[in-house]
Amino acid sequence: MSELRISPIRMPKWGMAMDEGTVTSWHVPLGAAVRKGDEIVDVESAKAASAIEAKGDGCLRRQLAKAGEVIPVGHLIGVIAPLDVDEAEIDAFVDAAKAADMEEAEIPALQPRRVAVPGGSINLLETGSGAGAVLLLHGFGGNLKSWGLTQSALSENFRVIAVDLPGHGDSDLAWGEAGLAEMSVAVLDTLSALSIDAAHIVGHSMGGAIALDLARRAPERVRSLILIASAGLGAEIDGSYVASFLGAKRRRDLRPVIERLFSNRAFVSEQMLEDLVRMKRLDGAEAGLSRIAASFFDANRQRHDALGSAPTVLDRPHLCIWGAEDRIIPVTHAGRAGSAIILPEAGHMVHIERADAVNRAIADFIARTEREHR
Repeated sequence: MSELRISPIRMPKWGMAMDEGTVTSWHVPLGAAVRKGDEIVDVESAKAASAIEAKGDGCLRRQLAKAGEVIPVGHLIGVIAPLDVDEAEIDAFVDAAKAADMEEAEIPALQPRRVAVPGGSINLLETGSGAGAVLLLHGFGGNLKSWGLTQSALSENFRVIAVDLPGHGDSDLAWGEAGLAEMSVAVLDTLSALSIDAAHIVGHSMGGAIALDLARRAPERVRSLILIASAGLGAEIDGSYVASFLGAKRRRDLRPVIERLFSNRAFVSEQMLEDLVRMKRLDGAEAGLSRIAASFFDANRQRHDALGSAPTVLDRPHLCIWGAEDRIIPVTHAGRAGSAIILPEAGHMVHIERADAVNRAIADFIARTEREHR
């Protein structure tokens, strides 16, 4: 069917708080040939600016938004299709997409919710549907919002759950020792509360160590592992980053600390810093983060440095992704999980800096794993 060869260009979602973006310029004129991965159009929001890449080969058949036009997230702004696709079919596709956009605009945005588990309560955001459940585990000091770019992309094809880990975000802050064992059990209990027998576990940094531990404790609950700049694969870590993060009280103190997570400092927005400062000021937050840090890190060493060596762990299908300019956990750790995708011009937050490439790699890997699992 021709509609399967029509590739939409939609306004992306860069973070859960983003609800619209501005088209700034088109890289490609109407009618020009494009290939998958080509940069097609620049868009920006209040927090970020970047180019949208083509998701398929063909020609740019429609430009539905002009430079300067503000478009809601998810709405159609262009169409790519081969030249042999009829104009009438593209018009029908555009009309159907516009009707769906209008209908979706009337539906309230999904909001995070808290789920009770034996150790306390876990805050999570669930989106999407389809074959395979995907669980997103953030790093130390983060929260589910750090997965905004990943969750919105993966939700097109999968059921995706991003959680605030114990001691983070809007999950319970006082959670016993909040060490590796407690974190892993809390995640397993969350899967059970959501009636998910097994999931694809995507872990960033400390979340990667938890993902590895889940595969060791309960391999039957882990469909696959996607490790992004993961802890647990070696001893080295920039402990000064952890100490500086814990010690920073104000935005101006926090900015140079958070900038170390990125290759491009422009990704560090005032809103990002404000959210982190607000989180750190919650009652019990700093004490909880200090306990978590002591459980996972010892100066410039990780306490759980060989999680990937357990025989049951890397028997699971796994994918490793790293930023070539990671200053927090050495990129050399990537090789300890077998083959890895190393992305240039990206630091520790590679899933934000190179979101399109990371999201494509994750989606392709999960889809392939699902097919092989059948």
